[in-house]
Amino acid sequence: MPTDALRVGVLGATGAVGSTILKVLDERDFPAAEVVAFASERSAGRKVDFGDEQLSCVVPSADTITGIDILISSAGGSVSAEWAPKFAEAGAVVVDNTSYWRMHDDVPLVVAGVNDDAARGHKGIVANPNCTTMVMMMALAPIHREAGLERLILSSYQAVSGTGQKAIEELKYQSAQVLAGESVEPPSVYPHQIGFNVLPQVETFKDGDDYTTEERKVMAETRKILGFGEEVGISATCARVPVISGHSESLNVQTRDDLSPERCRELLGAAVGVTVIDEPSEGRYPTALQGAGRDDVLVGRIRRDPGHERCLNLWLVGDNLRKGAATNAVQVAELLVERGWLAGS
Repeated sequence: MPTDALRVGVLGATGAVGSTILKVLDERDFPAAEVVAFASERSAGRKVDFGDEQLSCVVPSADTITGIDILISSAGGSVSAEWAPKFAEAGAVVVDNTSYWRMHDDVPLVVAGVNDDAARGHKGIVANPNCTTMVMMMALAPIHREAGLERLILSSYQAVSGTGQKAIEELKYQSAQVLAGESVEPPSVYPHQIGFNVLPQVETFKDGDDYTTEERKVMAETRKILGFGEEVGISATCARVPVISGHSESLNVQTRDDLSPERCRELLGAAVGVTVIDEPSEGRYPTALQGAGRDDVLVGRIRRDPGHERCLNLWLVGDNLRKGAATNAVQVAELLVERGWLAGS
């Protein structure tokens, strides 16, 4: 299929991730003859930016989905559950950014640059991992290939943009109230005030489980992407912090073979999609503000765990809306085009 004939759809085009997908498609000059913005009925006809153009949102229907070659979807799990199979049946390959398809056995879960070949066997749907998993994979995969993983402990410090625009507005409003010396109104997005606070809960707790759904996602997705089972121990604690963009993560990584901090810096410094910033004595290490708006995952504070000779500590930062979601989805779409893995190729 000639790439200049591709019709690309973006489902959930009015959302935070959807608008970022459109931005990344334009920035990367994705080879498409046409980009179609799909949204819900309440957003029908709404204009969204795509480079120098404005696209009018259309509602998915039997008629409007016909002829789409690639769909990048970020419209929520229930919408994806309904519409991803319909787009696939109509001839598109769907790159889905929701949690719905990630752990389906017949749906590949792909991080571009980590497990590209997994996308080859798709049956019309390719899943994009959770943003927290994605940031971690960029550093973890090279380490696993070099020295093998035995155990992983993750602590994440996640930005409110991962929840959506309403969470961003709630953080801004609460922060303004605190700074003005006013009483903070009861929260509507999170279970507690997020302004000037840290919440040791991302997503929800299911009955009988001490781990949140976010923590369970990270642990399960890591195993699927890197292809190992329970022989590798994984534990995750995910927290929400009063930051707008940029997830930060602390990793404690125990390897099968010895890996020195020096070799780890060299390894990650050569990895595509990773930037090492690691001169802590000079105040040079990744911060959430540095990571915002960038596609690379930033890595620093690489050091030996004093309690274990085959264990390293690392600090990571990644933009949860870009590499954590939109950029990876576009990179997977590029991969499908370049390798001829589209439905009509």
